[in-house]
Amino acid sequence: MKIETQSIHVGLPAARPGEPVLSPLVPASSFYAHPDAGFSANDLSDAAPHFYTRWSNPTLAALEARLAALDGGEAALAFASGMSAVTGLFLNRLKAGDHLLLSNVCYAGVAEFAHDALPRLGISATAVDSSDLAKVAAAIRPETRLVHIETPANPVLRLSDISAIAGIAHAAGAELSVDSTMATPVATRPLDLGADFVVHSLTKYACGHGDALGGAVIGPAAAIADLRKTSLIHLGAALSPFAAWLILRGLETLPIRMKAHEDNARAVTAFLETHPRVRRVYWPGAASHPQHELAVRQMRNFSGMVSFVPDDGPALARQFADRLKTVAYAVSLGKTRGLLFYIPTGDLIASSFRLEGEDAAAYRDIAGDGVFRLSVGIENADDIIADLAQALG
Repeated sequence: MKIETQSIHVGLPAARPGEPVLSPLVPASSFYAHPDAGFSANDLSDAAPHFYTRWSNPTLAALEARLAALDGGEAALAFASGMSAVTGLFLNRLKAGDHLLLSNVCYAGVAEFAHDALPRLGISATAVDSSDLAKVAAAIRPETRLVHIETPANPVLRLSDISAIAGIAHAAGAELSVDSTMATPVATRPLDLGADFVVHSLTKYACGHGDALGGAVIGPAAAIADLRKTSLIHLGAALSPFAAWLILRGLETLPIRMKAHEDNARAVTAFLETHPRVRRVYWPGAASHPQHELAVRQMRNFSGMVSFVPDDGPALARQFADRLKTVAYAVSLGKTRGLLFYIPTGDLIASSFRLEGEDAAAYRDIAGDGVFRLSVGIENADDIIADLAQALG
């Protein structure tokens, strides 16, 4: 099946009279057990029936089957949030004495977890500009076990070459995980490019409606089964069945929504690139993006994320918050409605990314004193542009 069909049909009940035509919501927390069933997660086998929803649930199983199909993976595992999916993967694949190499521009919570929490467990972490393959190769250590990249990267939409980095990681005996939240499987399937795992915040484009939190890891069946036993069951970050059901509903329109997001982002980028209060605009689909050639090679859809550097960020942020009507001045991304938020560069460099020297200067060259991260919605493009124009003044 093509992706438009997979996004609707994978995980549905069998086509028999009396069966629902949609994946049912099963809110039960526990299920009838076999008298010989064990009480420990260590007894869990791949063929085990549903037992307790922290372990598995029919609605979550339908979501996981669909996610695996969309990303071309053997299996998927749903978590309560994108953050829990990333941290669960890190804690499963890394142990004391191991080394993590990650993008030095990525979701702030992931950067903070790598810098603050992992060292307390005896796991070292190095952040590197993953758009520079030479720097990635130079930062690999004998004890590197996992390379984690985010592409496009939050918030400046820097890209990383998944195929090339997979080759570097595998040559060193390490695995590669890719946070592909902003791209979605409509744009990029990292597993096809050599990655071992792909991570999504399902809260964003996958759900698409801003009404559910969720995360997922997709990869080899054996590794995902182990991830279920350790990071999901023992850490407890289980996705609720209702949230899973909402995300399943959202996935049905994902390919159509991503086309609309991309079309609107193209129009909004063209508008912003000519506005006198905007210094620079970043959108992978624009010829002006410094990595546009890689975007064309690696992405079948350029997504709806646009970042731009203003002439006066703090003042313009207040102006946007006061004046915007169609676009919401709010965090998050990937919703049907447009969302915009200002991210000061100094805050990220100091508190989240911990960039110094050359890396800090390089980020400032891209982001200036701060960037507006604009998640372009699927409203009429003319209405979005008119709202931005009146708010810019």
